[in-house]
Amino acid sequence: MLTIDDESLLPAFEQAEASDPSPQKVIDDTRIVYGSRKLDLPKDSLWGQPVLCDFGEARIGPGPHKGLIQPELYRAPEVLFDMGWDSSADIWNVAVMIWDLFQGRHLFHALDEDQDVSATHHIAEMMAYIGTPPPLEYLRRSQVTSHVFDEKGQWKNAGGVRIPSQEVMSLERAETVLEGQVEEKKRFLGFVRSMLKWVPEERRRAEELLRDPWLEGAIPY
Repeated sequence: MLTIDDESLLPAFEQAEASDPSPQKVIDDTRIVYGSRKLDLPKDSLWGQPVLCDFGEARIGPGPHKGLIQPELYRAPEVLFDMGWDSSADIWNVAVMIWDLFQGRHLFHALDEDQDVSATHHIAEMMAYIGTPPPLEYLRRSQVTSHVFDEKGQWKNAGGVRIPSQEVMSLERAETVLEGQVEEKKRFLGFVRSMLKWVPEERRRAEELLRDPWLEGAIPY
């Protein structure tokens, strides 16, 4: 979680909740579930310091573990496919979070035409950004993959969802902060790509990431 340095965001957030309360579901006498409300990004400023919190979904041991974890926009593909996961799912998280912080906007949106969360749209975006389909051996790890891929590993256009073309959606097009800085942009995209891998075992480990050229000089050893 990130702290908020610009507290001027909060009055508008509070007023929006007061004038248009979030949907709620009463579970019992002691528990009410509220719908999420978006907090707009700060204008002309950065978020505050990161804070480690919410260990309710933490797991002990190397895994593989089962179950749905991670905020929707940060979910690794193996989580969406219910394959089981381990600490390499956190590496996928790191890539998406670094992108959001560095670029100032989300990499993934995972929304359908009605602005509802859609795992199919999320996977289609992954296909566009990674640039290649998952290997067949990977798809065979879960029956859930058959919802969107056929037996040959081809995208099924399930629900009419198509893969965005590289002319429309790619990491190169999405990256704008380093526009004109050819080598720096190349290093940054290489850093991100080393974590955004379909196969968890192919993602770089945290220790390896610390030695990445993009972080050269940023981290003391």
